[in-house]
Amino acid sequence: MSALGNHSRITPFLWFDKNAEEAVDFYLSVFKNSRRLSELRNNSIDDPRMVPKGGILTVSFELDGLRFTALNGGPAHQFTDAISFVVRCDSQDEVDYYWSKLTERGAEVACGWLRDKFGLSWQIVPARLPELIQHPKAMQAMMGMKKLVIAELEAAARSAD
Repeated sequence: MSALGNHSRITPFLWFDKNAEEAVDFYLSVFKNSRRLSELRNNSIDDPRMVPKGGILTVSFELDGLRFTALNGGPAHQFTDAISFVVRCDSQDEVDYYWSKLTERGAEVACGWLRDKFGLSWQIVPARLPELIQHPKAMQAMMGMKKLVIAELEAAARSAD
């Protein structure tokens, strides 16, 4: 069976410049239920545009049950906000935890979105967000926030009643 035979049919494949292994180690430290699965080294091609011969080309890893592959692909491509990963949080403590970890040396964006230090976009959202923002005042409150605050969203939703 091929190395891809053990993966889901669809797996996010993340292109990093030369720091895929650093990024994977960071994500594994943030998400508790996570593990490194395998790596593939560049054992054959000696090309200055690629990872040096013997260096890590890809790293497969799992974050909370979702498999990813990280590639040391060089500087040709950068992440954009057009792709993001949503982290569903069951409490404000979880929102605060993921927000603080992922914004470290990254950037707060808006409405629960952030960009981590590698340029990857994340949405840190309470599990109840779809229900809460059905209320116009809660939607308006969310639009004014960077990190989402559940109590403020709930208060805005109640005030709409």
